[in-house]
Amino acid sequence: MKPKADGKSDQASVRDRLLDTANDLFYQEGVRAVGVDLVVERSGVAKTSLYRHFATKDDLVAAVLERDDAAFWVRWDAIAREHAGDPSAELHAQLRWIAQYVAGPKYRGCPFLNVATEFPSSDHPARVVALRNKNDLRRRLSLLAKRMKVRKHEALADQLLLLIDGAYVDGQLFGKTGPARSFLAAARALVTAAG
Repeated sequence: MKPKADGKSDQASVRDRLLDTANDLFYQEGVRAVGVDLVVERSGVAKTSLYRHFATKDDLVAAVLERDDAAFWVRWDAIAREHAGDPSAELHAQLRWIAQYVAGPKYRGCPFLNVATEFPSSDHPARVVALRNKNDLRRRLSLLAKRMKVRKHEALADQLLLLIDGAYVDGQLFGKTGPARSFLAAARALVTAAG
């Protein structure tokens, strides 16, 4: 496989094009509404190339979600580095970032919750990725609360996760003028009450 001028191989760029196209289509239309034929058509990639990279549509869905998961934690970790040593400031910055994401003009829900809703089977590869993301978020929230010296840090993490997921869903249903606009105030109230 010969590298291209940008350092990527032809195969890597085909895979990226498939993932980019599938990500956009799945996020906008829903996974079940999008067939592999549409992904192939929009990406300009041959169907044989799609199946060379992804044996099944489920594998493609899981790969798209894996990439979303990696991007989520890259952003989270960047914010964590900006506020190293100040867990309270970090938590508030993480919550602000989530609020901005929900209020964004192209927001159509949390991709992890969207996929979990479409695929209720606990062993579906994409649902496994979605659950891992939510477990990681819950763990990280708990660690932040513990570093903030919150006595019931796990309870606060659970409350914040419920609030975050509620904002994700309400942001999709009502838009930025709906209940999700109260997300930051509600989160601050939870943190203050947790002491």
